[in-house]
Formats: sequence, structure tokens, C-alpha cells
Amino acid sequence: MHPTHHAKTFPDKPAFIMAASGETVTYRELEERSNQGAHLFRSLGLKPGDAIALFMENHPRYYEVIWAAQRSGIRFTCISSKLTEGEVEYIVGDCEAKAFITSKALAETAMKVAPKIPGVKLYMVDGAEGPFENFVEARSAFPTTPIADETAGSVMLYSSGTTGRPKGVKRAATAETAIDAPSPLAMLGQALYGWNQDSIYLSPAPLYHAAPLGWSMAVQSMGGTVVMMERFDPEDALRFIEQYKVTTAQWVPTHFVRMLKLPEETRARYDISSLTGVFHAAAPCPVPVKEQMIAWWGPIVHEYYAGTEGNGFCVINSEEWLAHKGSVGRGLTAEVKICGEDGEPLPPRSEGLVYFAGGGQFEYHGDPVKTAESRNQHGWTTLGDVGWLDEEGYLYLTDRKSFMIISGGVNIYPQEIENLMIGHPKVADVAVVGAPHEEMGEQVVAVVQPADWSEAGPALAEELSAWTRERLSHVKTPRRIDFMQELPRHQTGKLYKRLIRDAYWGKEGSKIV
Repeated sequence: MHPTHHAKTFPDKPAFIMAASGETVTYRELEERSNQGAHLFRSLGLKPGDAIALFMENHPRYYEVIWAAQRSGIRFTCISSKLTEGEVEYIVGDCEAKAFITSKALAETAMKVAPKIPGVKLYMVDGAEGPFENFVEARSAFPTTPIADETAGSVMLYSSGTTGRPKGVKRAATAETAIDAPSPLAMLGQALYGWNQDSIYLSPAPLYHAAPLGWSMAVQSMGGTVVMMERFDPEDALRFIEQYKVTTAQWVPTHFVRMLKLPEETRARYDISSLTGVFHAAAPCPVPVKEQMIAWWGPIVHEYYAGTEGNGFCVINSEEWLAHKGSVGRGLTAEVKICGEDGEPLPPRSEGLVYFAGGGQFEYHGDPVKTAESRNQHGWTTLGDVGWLDEEGYLYLTDRKSFMIISGGVNIYPQEIENLMIGHPKVADVAVVGAPHEEMGEQVVAVVQPADWSEAGPALAEELSAWTRERLSHVKTPRRIDFMQELPRHQTGKLYKRLIRDAYWGKEGSKIV
């Protein structure tokens, strides 16, 4: 289970194809380029356990870099291309990267980060600008054969918490160090979705997310072909399914919503009969949306619930879902437990915190407190979601304990935004919540208590929006700013955020005055 074997078996088979441009990299080319990259990393003094950071859009060199890291024992952190200079700088420093690899498309931000990460080797995959060396030129000086001390590297992605500061998720190390050790995701793909070396996987989402990165690497470990979309467009997705005869793909509900909103004649124009099994995750999928997707694509729509932490995995297929609408499935790799405030399990149909018992272990890099908070007295682990189980063990998610906002499958953490906005001189208090949005699932809303109530209005909203947009990545910037004369706080200072959030979701008893 590794591209190196497929390079010998079928060297001319596409390992991946860039969907729009058609640029194709074969298994032979991926093997040679990842070997050269591994030699380059060793020449820089990077040894097993060291780290690199990638700050790139969906780019033809992406897989070449991460497979070079994977076969040289290096920990690789993929950073969102949407983040700001300060956010990128923080992650590069926190993950202890010794090399920072970016692209020309992100040069503006990368150039600002470069002087703030002294001692980190700087590369650009499609040229050279400023202090960045040309990565492709640098690796081309090295052999296309494997390095002498190959060992398996691993990914460490960042998942923010209620504090707003992102934290690297480190899964428990295993004794297995072979680069071609069995891939758990590949085995899940085989068992759940019928994957094999003939699978053609459409990747419509950014690779810096855990699911697109993990699943697509799993396809390549099996010898299938990945079709990587440079950016998502609903009609393009259908066109690529037909063009490349895609058999499988992983989606988020926003993708479904946007495809369903296409005119009926547009949807009918494309042949999607090659699809044998698709799956979605990352955000709650509205029941009507899922019903329409199953009606359109047939009973091939699967769903799973899991996290970057890898502590558990719930699955559900179309037939099960139609009998348990709204469920995210039953535990596959760990037992699902619903616990009360005391950490003890609750009976069926009781709402509580969702825990996984007997699943994979993980820690938050450099944050033992947050790591400890994810466990209860039984050693069960939680992602902080709230839900309930029915009598058959099917899990239903009802809330997020931390009020995390999921917009278009992207996790957004309110406190980081609140901590920024409270620094504006015209803001006395602020609460950030998720409000319903037809396409994105949720949108970010900031409810502001202005320092001077007479200034509340469109002009101040625009000023705050522009000010925030300059300091935060686009996905975190509030799409709507409303005003309250006084936010609902207890005398102790605790903010009753639920009262604010509930008003946007139309729940009785909640009202924004």
C-alpha cells in the first residue's frame, strides 16, 4: 500500500490528474519526484520526526511534496491557503517546521511570513521570489532513487479549540515505521465503498483539510487515480465526473446544496453513471438535502462522522439513513457513548456529550490541558459534540458544546473573532455565533454592543466588517453584524451565548432586543 509499488507495477498510470488543466502525473513521475524531494529534505538536515509546513492551494506539486515527506519520516503540516499572515506564522512556529513550502499564488502572504520565521528553509514550488528558492529546481539535483533510510512520516493538521488558538493534532505513534504499512483509510475505503486499484476519486475540496488529504492519499496508496479540482464549482464537478469516469468522491453538504441548485436541465446534462459510492462528512447535512441527493444519485450516498483526532468513526449508508433520517451512523472503530456532566453514560435518547470508547488516542501538540479536557474518568475521548443515541445505537448530533461554527465544511471558532473585535475602540462587547445559511449551513454573525449606542447602524457595521476583514482570513470574517444595547451576561461575566444563538435559529423563548 504505497505509490512506490504501483510505480513498478503500472508506471504510466495516472497517480493524479488536475481536473481543469488536465495535467497528469504518473506513478513513475510521483515516485521519482518524491524520491528527489526526500533526498532534498535529508540534504537540509531533516531527519525522521522533524517537521515541514505546506502553504499551498490545490497545486500539481502538492502530492509530490507530501509523499516526499511521508517516505522520509517527516511530519507534515498543511496550512489553509485562506489564512492571514499572523495565522500562518503562528502555525509554522508552533509545528516547529524546519522548511516552509509555498506557491506563487500565495506569494503575497508568504512574503510577509518569511521574515518572521528565521531559520526556516523557504521554498516555492513554481518559481522563486524574494527569499524563496525554487523547490523543483532544488530537488532536480538529487537522485530519483529512494533514500537509504526510508521510514514513514505522518501528518499533523491543526484543529482550533474554544480558546481560538489552533492546536496541532498528534495521533498516537505506532511501532510500524514501514512507508508501505497498511493505510487504515484505504482499508475503510475498500470495506465501505468498494475501493480498488481501478478507483477514480474526485477530490473537490482543498487538500489542507484532513478528509480530502487523507482519503486521496489512501486512494494513491492503493494504486487508484485522484482527480483533483483546483477549486470547486458545482457544474464543473458534474462535468469532471463524466469526463474522467469518476467512481468515488468525498463531499461536504455545501457541495450538495450547490449542485442541487443547478437548473434541472444542467444537472441532467451530465452522465454520472460511473459513480459507485460517494460519501460526505465535515458538517451537518440537512435532511431534505440528503433526501434529494439519494433520489438523484441513488442509494450510493454514504456518510461518516469523525474528526482529525482519529479517535472514532461512525458510518451510515443510504438504506440505513432512510430508516434513521438525521443520524450520522453507528460506531465502527470505537464504541459511542453519550455522557452527562459527571462523565457517566446516559440511556438511549438522552442528550449529552459524545465520547468514543476504545478508539484511537491523540494529543494536542503543546497543550496538555486541552488534551486532558478531551478525556473523562474512563479514558474515553470527545470532540466536544453533543448528541444522543437511539435504541439501535445510531448517533444523532444536536449541538456543539463550544458553539463552533461550521460554514461550508470549514470549522470556525467564535472566540478568536471575539478576541479580535473587542479590541476595536467602538466595541464595548461582542458575541459571535453561527446563524443558519441555506447554502453554507451556517454563517458567522457578530452581535456587537457598541461603546456609543447612537453609532449603531449600517455605517458602523461596515467599518467593523472592513476592520475585521483586514485582520482575519476571509472565512472567519462575519457575514453579518447586528447590534444589542447590552449583551446578556451574568453578574459573574459569563455570556449567555445560547440566548443570542437561539434567536437566529428561531427557538422559542429566545429574543434579541
